Amino acid sequence: MCSPTHLIAEREDDEPSAIFFYVFSTIAVISALMVISSRNPVHSVLFLILVFLNASGLFLLAGAEFLALLLVVVYVGAVMVLFLFVVMMLDVDFGSMRQGILQYMPIGVVIGIIFLLELLLVAGSFVIAPQLSGVATVPIDMGVQNTKALGLVIYTRYAFLFEGAGAVLLVAMIGAIVLTLRHKVNVKRQDPAVQSARRPADAMKIVKVKSGQGL
Repeated sequence: MCSPTHLIAEREDDEPSAIFFYVFSTIAVISALMVISSRNPVHSVLFLILVFLNASGLFLLAGAEFLALLLVVVYVGAVMVLFLFVVMMLDVDFGSMRQGILQYMPIGVVIGIIFLLELLLVAGSFVIAPQLSGVATVPIDMGVQNTKALGLVIYTRYAFLFEGAGAVLLVAMIGAIVLTLRHKVNVKRQDPAVQSARRPADAMKIVKVKSGQGL
């Protein structure tokens, strides 16, 4: 049995972690609300960067150092900066984009209600079905590093889900390219089939010029 002194020492050690948890989570929630409420898209991207930074702090408190660094390096350092440059460099007319918002408002409301219900079910799953909380857990080997343990779980137990997520992202990338691709009429383009079928006789012409005469 643990002595009262030992319990008091553990409680005092957990107090700084709890304080940092509430600080990071509060700033993350407020920044997430500012992302969807800001009218300026540049401000939304900056608030989203702040959300990722605070989420990385929460991952550090949970002992997931790899995920924390992944958020900072990949999302903040690459994806969000890319979004920021795209938003700032492209002259997007947001006024024209909002013209048809009332037309799609009913569909957006239905999808938003479905997402809200899903979030409420996930948040209240420990009350609705408390026995499901330990079903998806994986036993933790304390002798294995965090990054190695994460790789073992992703590429063994969740390998097909991981590949499926990659396929979904690939389809989304191809769809974004197809939707944003615009063909201009007066632009000369290459035809690989014609270039591959080209013969030397079609590319050059040998002309015999007499000495002292020009072309």
